[in-house]
Amino acid sequence: MSGVQNVIVTQDEDGQRIDRWLSKRGVPFFLAHKFCRSGQLRIDGKRAKADTRLSAGQNVRIPPYTPKDDMPREEKALSQQDREYIRSLVIYDDGQIIALNKPSGLATQGGTGLKQHVDRLIEGLINRDGVKPRLVHRLDKDTSGLLLLARSAEMARLLGKSFKSQDVEKTYLGLCMDIPEIVEGEIKAPILKTSMGKDKDRMVVNHEGKYALTAYKMLDRVGKKVALMAYRPQTGRTHQIRVHSTYIGCPLIGDFKYGYDPEDFKTMGLKKRLHLHAYKIKLPYPNAPRKTLELTAPLADDFKYNMKALGFDTHIAADDLDF
Repeated sequence: MSGVQNVIVTQDEDGQRIDRWLSKRGVPFFLAHKFCRSGQLRIDGKRAKADTRLSAGQNVRIPPYTPKDDMPREEKALSQQDREYIRSLVIYDDGQIIALNKPSGLATQGGTGLKQHVDRLIEGLINRDGVKPRLVHRLDKDTSGLLLLARSAEMARLLGKSFKSQDVEKTYLGLCMDIPEIVEGEIKAPILKTSMGKDKDRMVVNHEGKYALTAYKMLDRVGKKVALMAYRPQTGRTHQIRVHSTYIGCPLIGDFKYGYDPEDFKTMGLKKRLHLHAYKIKLPYPNAPRKTLELTAPLADDFKYNMKALGFDTHIAADDLDF
């Protein structure tokens, strides 16, 4: 049982909801709300609601509670090699927003059996004030490319709002098998998460699923076998581009989960990876009227190697991405 605590809100915690702030400290969610309803929890001596947002410098009085047993264990400290590695992925940092060029194979967040992931490594990007950057969105483990981080809670909130309001334009590049019948258009196909068997996390096109829309354009082709594609998701469903590409008969090279034949790697002599890359992102800069943030992430060496092996030019013209 923890005794009464008086905790000063740090600059890094500025803008957080009190219930979520308490949850990170081991206070069960239901108990945080109970403390607020009963008036036991005080901010600068005053009662607070569960959705109250904190400000740096405030004093929060937390009554006695039993910490949750499922609090995450402290992870092993980052090595110097870890710190150098995450810094090597940074392609943009203006003091408020960071952009990483995430490699294929590195997970965004932790999970079962995952010891290395971006959310752990970003401790290596802590600034001089001791503020740790925050993830703003996610990329699949095997998808490479642009991943945005925020250097403050407020910027994370603003960027999160932009993503939810669809103010963010994201363009992905992919190599897929076969040529689409229509070289430019939209894929409107609802996506449903399966819930049976070993593939319970597999997404499928199903009329009972959630609305999903992806704009696409074929940028180049090699005969009738392989196409270089640009995708622009208009919704944010899990594995959306991968599922939609397979839906039009063009599974992404290396996407074993959604229809790619692993034997093709052997016959074509390619480096193994999922060939999907978050190439470009464009959005209104938060709190900066008339300013636009537009970033691109260079293709990884293995992606470019396979493009050349298949006969594609690795140069991507900006005009080609106008669709």
